Amino acid sequence: MELLFSLVQVVICVVLIFLVLMHSGKDAGLSGAFGVGTGSGPLGGGSLVERNLNRWTIGFAVAFAINTIILIKTPFW
Repeated sequence: MELLFSLVQVVICVVLIFLVLMHSGKDAGLSGAFGVGTGSGPLGGGSLVERNLNRWTIGFAVAFAINTIILIKTPFW
């Protein structure tokens, strides 16, 4: 069971890192490459995309915190 939560933790970490990198400043980093910070681009209007990006980031951050607490509380025997 601990192995399952550890693998989930790794996946959550990788996705969370990617989502945080998408948040970097306007036209900088990965967000500029995908048009998140601009008003136009391949993903459409910036405000809706940024709101959804915020929601996904918060969701994965909460999942990361909950999974961390579960891993801490899990006995290691």
